[in-house]
Amino acid sequence: MGLHTKLAEGIDEVDVIIAGGGTASCIIAARLAEADPNLSILVIEGGANNYNVASVIYPALFLQNLAPNSTTAIFYKGNKAKQLADREPIVPSGGILGGGSSINFMMYTRAQRSDFDSWKTAGWSADELLPFMKKLETYHGPGEKEHHGFDGPIHVSNSTYRASRPETDFIDAAQKVGYPEIKDLQNLDANNGVERWLRYVSPDGKRQDTAHTYLHPKLQDSNAYPNLHVLVEAKVVRAVVDDSGRAVGVEYTPNPDFQAAGISLTKHPKQTVKARKLVVISCGACGTPAVLERSGVGNAEVLERAGVPVVVDLPGVGNDYQDHHLVLYPYRTNLAADETIDGILSGRADAAELIAKNDKIMGWNSIDISSKVRPTDDEVSALGPEFQAAWDRDFKNAPNKPLMLMGLVSCFLGDPSSVPAGQYVTIGNYTAYPYSRGHMHITGSDHSDRLDFDVGFFTDPHDIDLKKQIWAYKKQREIMRRTKMYRGELALGHPRFPAGSNAACVETNGPLNDVCDLKYSAEDDKAIEEWLRENVNTTWHSLGTAKMAPLEEMGVVKPNLDVHGVKGLKVADMSIAPENVGANTNNTALVIGEKAADIIMQELGLNQR
Repeated sequence: MGLHTKLAEGIDEVDVIIAGGGTASCIIAARLAEADPNLSILVIEGGANNYNVASVIYPALFLQNLAPNSTTAIFYKGNKAKQLADREPIVPSGGILGGGSSINFMMYTRAQRSDFDSWKTAGWSADELLPFMKKLETYHGPGEKEHHGFDGPIHVSNSTYRASRPETDFIDAAQKVGYPEIKDLQNLDANNGVERWLRYVSPDGKRQDTAHTYLHPKLQDSNAYPNLHVLVEAKVVRAVVDDSGRAVGVEYTPNPDFQAAGISLTKHPKQTVKARKLVVISCGACGTPAVLERSGVGNAEVLERAGVPVVVDLPGVGNDYQDHHLVLYPYRTNLAADETIDGILSGRADAAELIAKNDKIMGWNSIDISSKVRPTDDEVSALGPEFQAAWDRDFKNAPNKPLMLMGLVSCFLGDPSSVPAGQYVTIGNYTAYPYSRGHMHITGSDHSDRLDFDVGFFTDPHDIDLKKQIWAYKKQREIMRRTKMYRGELALGHPRFPAGSNAACVETNGPLNDVCDLKYSAEDDKAIEEWLRENVNTTWHSLGTAKMAPLEEMGVVKPNLDVHGVKGLKVADMSIAPENVGANTNNTALVIGEKAADIIMQELGLNQR
């Protein structure tokens, strides 16, 4: 088996090195191996092997990967932000083989047609990328067959379990406030409605991460793929660029998180492996900028401050960090124990016993509802003239673009010990196209040096991103107040409304009758704003830090993913996205992996199956 925690003797030079073992890189490695088993390929991943790890393969355990003691995630700490109530935001990222696809929420969401077209890059339009969307999936859902694939490595299905009562309840309530049910919200064109959400889970209830679906089958067939190698528990330090400006290898070092206690890392010096043909950096939107900058590729001022010799002055590296801004709102319900995963999260249900019994609920990610939504004209106007101007410019004549995304999660999405035992649901609101931007840069030449990470949330002019969330808070609340399961807001997860407010949180013993929209005062809106600044967070959808664009537009890579100014070096992950997407980003990362593999195979002259 070609999976190592220490490279075997003789693997000091290969044809292709893929720095990072995340969502896209597993696809690239597997596709290249399929095209030519004689091509020697090395994937270097900082995290551990994910094969059959319980929190990875069983969807109901997905939140374990985001626990503070998780060994499957990397937790990037942002700079203290005044506009976020002086918080230091934390952004988790995949820290295990398979990257984000191994620890994400498994929500099948595609970008909109206009998203890919907005990239304005030859070869990357929606029509040109749709064949790759089809190639990667085996689709088990509704909709027109022309929009989906049916023989790809990744299964998209209902999995083994759905909580049909609350999902239908939510859909009925959403229709009352103007959002219809859409059978296939992921066909690139549908918008402004709700959907019974499918997931990256197989019909037998297993997560469909790219390591298990693309890479592991080949690693376990070493006779057919003897030249495919994966090194785990090793951090990529930098790409090695020679005097001619060509990437000729990668420097890496053992990940200290996986070294035995008491062993000094001075015993594990940095090592170099050479690449005869190509180096591909695929460390994600948070990891790739640091690797590039430590390689001498980046903004000259940043590199000089960090003490790194400049190889290529490329100001776009680490610039324009983006994420979808997420806020979570919990509700009390009358749901039964088998209609949420609160019992599993709190320990009231024995997960090991459920696994042993092959209980179908272990194949459930607890997320049954997806939506892409837009405000009415009156709602836009009520948000003020600056918001109206932004809407008129970017959304009014682009009906394909949602303002916000909204999901129903059947549990309390937080520390279960902080709430009374019960059955909850949580609404997640996340901004589709935030205007705010941040950055990610190194401060020193070593991989252990602190990162200068500004998430940038709520830094846009006129607080348009904040106003989007204010509107979305009120809208999701009106949907929930019209559901049969509603038993009031869980106050600890909602704004602190002033005494006597008509918008105050309530508890109720039954559903509400004759529901009318709540009226919010100026003081109520201030309470919502304060709450948002204190609680807005990452959606784990980082992108844009090495974008695919011309140099004069702060671009880092060309349409064929070559890094500007460096030969033999490509980037292939969510960092290349030039503009945001109105969707959870896993599907876009998968598409980038398939497209990148196709580009590389063509350039290397490999047979494509």
